Amino acid sequence: MAKNPHTESNSGPANDTGKTNEHSKNEQLETVRSNAEGHDLRTNQGVRIADNHNSLKAGERGPTLLEDFIFREKMNHFDNERIPERIVHARGAAAHGYFQPYENAAQFSKAGLFQDPDKRTPVFTRISTVQGSRGSNDTVRDVRGFAVKFYTDEGNWDLVGNNIPVFFIQDANKFPDFVHAVKPEPHNEIPQGQSAHDTLWDFVSLMPEATHAVLWTMSDRAFPRHFRSMEGFGVHTFRLIDKEEKSRFVKFHWKPLAGTCSLIWDEAQKLWGRDPDFNRRGMWEDISNGDFIEWELGIQVIEEEDEHSFDFDILDPTKLIPEELVPVTPIGKMVLNRNPDNYFAETEQVAFSPGHIVPGIDFSNDPLLQGRLFSYLDTQMLRLGGPNFHEIPINRPVCPYHNNQRDSVHRQTINTGQASYEPNSIDGGWPKETPAGPENGGFESHHERVDANKVRARSDSFGDHYSQARLFWNSQTEVEQAHIIQAYAFELSKVQRPHIRERVITEILPNISIELAQAVGKIHGIDAPSAPTASADELGTSSLDKSPALSLMARLPGNIKHRKIAILAANGVNSDQVNKLRQKLEEEGATAMVIAPSMAPIKGADGSNVESDAMLNGLPSVTMDAVIVPGGKDSVAELANSGQGRYYLQEAYKHLKVIVLLGEGKELLYAANVPEDQGILLGENIDDVFDRFKDALGQHRVWSRDSVANDMPA
Repeated sequence: MAKNPHTESNSGPANDTGKTNEHSKNEQLETVRSNAEGHDLRTNQGVRIADNHNSLKAGERGPTLLEDFIFREKMNHFDNERIPERIVHARGAAAHGYFQPYENAAQFSKAGLFQDPDKRTPVFTRISTVQGSRGSNDTVRDVRGFAVKFYTDEGNWDLVGNNIPVFFIQDANKFPDFVHAVKPEPHNEIPQGQSAHDTLWDFVSLMPEATHAVLWTMSDRAFPRHFRSMEGFGVHTFRLIDKEEKSRFVKFHWKPLAGTCSLIWDEAQKLWGRDPDFNRRGMWEDISNGDFIEWELGIQVIEEEDEHSFDFDILDPTKLIPEELVPVTPIGKMVLNRNPDNYFAETEQVAFSPGHIVPGIDFSNDPLLQGRLFSYLDTQMLRLGGPNFHEIPINRPVCPYHNNQRDSVHRQTINTGQASYEPNSIDGGWPKETPAGPENGGFESHHERVDANKVRARSDSFGDHYSQARLFWNSQTEVEQAHIIQAYAFELSKVQRPHIRERVITEILPNISIELAQAVGKIHGIDAPSAPTASADELGTSSLDKSPALSLMARLPGNIKHRKIAILAANGVNSDQVNKLRQKLEEEGATAMVIAPSMAPIKGADGSNVESDAMLNGLPSVTMDAVIVPGGKDSVAELANSGQGRYYLQEAYKHLKVIVLLGEGKELLYAANVPEDQGILLGENIDDVFDRFKDALGQHRVWSRDSVANDMPA
């Protein structure tokens, strides 16, 4: 007889990984799914509805009657459909999947999800912007949240991080101040989803500890090309506890198997209007098409005896640990392979917290992390209507859970038995504590001796605010540095108060780079100092001058898998070339999209039909990774005579994309007045250029073009 998961004893062995699999969460959710196909329309009380178009009235033109219980139920539910949105991370997209550990994972932690390399633990991952409301855009300059809920046999573990490894503040006490500063300004609720305004720059220019995270946000990391090409970080230092109860400090990393790449600023801005759902749409469509999204989970491991061996404090959330000092060890892989069934029920109601951990994982004394352990629970209680948010299906653990908590709003569990306290002798003493000892699987906090006075203070080891900002700047390529200069220049141009702009340029930027300060200062007509302005303690020191791993170029994909390629075509196109392009691109794992002046079937030069996937203004070049123009005299002539056709090529060139022109296709290049460079590939047929095309697109963009692309009027 199958066990009832709501009454099963918790006295089983620790780390019992035989109960669940990667489908366990999906199977649990199946019990609450509802498909209306074949069903009558009914009220929430089960009464069939005969007329869903008209409210009950006193005569056809008379007043609506209060007794219309069907209308009242429908309207009351509609009026209450929205819950408070998240204060930060309000706009998000999510997907289901699984995590599978590697052989080496078990040596670092006793957590059950790491023990068996054949075991797949279900996960739900939500990626979000931070500043904007639910109605804001995907491609704004912002940090991205990266939160993963692991439904393990031992309970839920939430790894709640970001796509940058550091944060803006060191102590959680300043978090409300930071969020108030970065949010739309309170007097006019402007700007939405952006950091380019007075209050943010006033705050960060007065808080040097924010400098490092601001620099990351001014880099191309601030707008990922696709969620699959985005790194994730746990930000804080955590602990892993192994089977011998030995504790080690760790930093968590999500490394995208597709490589790292981002949008560029002009491209991101144009996507605001052309596809404000660009990132979330890309994830949804790729998963729907079976092109699943993958990351490796890696850890940087610091032995306890090495805690103080760095030139920074590993508990400081504004600091990262360079990979050259502590390499990232891969311990597993996450695959996102299923979209949610309902956005509100799953993506909007999912409740993450860094306080959701399992045996084998524990906290450090990072003061920002310590504050988050309080804040998240408080937030979920408000957003989701009380302490029973864990009973919402997307938040339920897949393992049994029993305690003496009862009642409150939205309670769904019907607890049997008379005793709701512990210890008791009425219900056999159940539920009972798990006996102490690592072999039994109960959670026990790491035993750390603490002997200190109660103080409101900050460790001197947190006083270095600039050394890692300099390290990040020095580690960027020339192109990336140029983009950072442009970002600071643009952001500060939106700051209305001159003294704030001047403070950033003269008091903050010189401590990162004199070159950066002077370049931004020149654009704003402000003389930047010729030497750093901070004290020696604030400037800090670093044992590294550069860390190549901090550049997006460090993890270029090197192939064209997952890339979306535009094939521009019109009537008279060389249909053989189109068909061969489709085949060769799909063999490489890329997606070919035939884009035409209209959605009508295209008549090839040989009389065959070619189906168009989108129109020129429907899938603009900013949504594509590269552009190919096949031959066909009439096709190229129609595109060349079209403003949209010429603009498509100009815009792709401006955004550093690889452009291939076959046969007569080169005439579109000339008509668009686009100059030739190493990213413009000409050939009579696809075989002439395909290998060069793969190599060029494997670098993501034609970076050598960056210095001249801004001259394009597109």
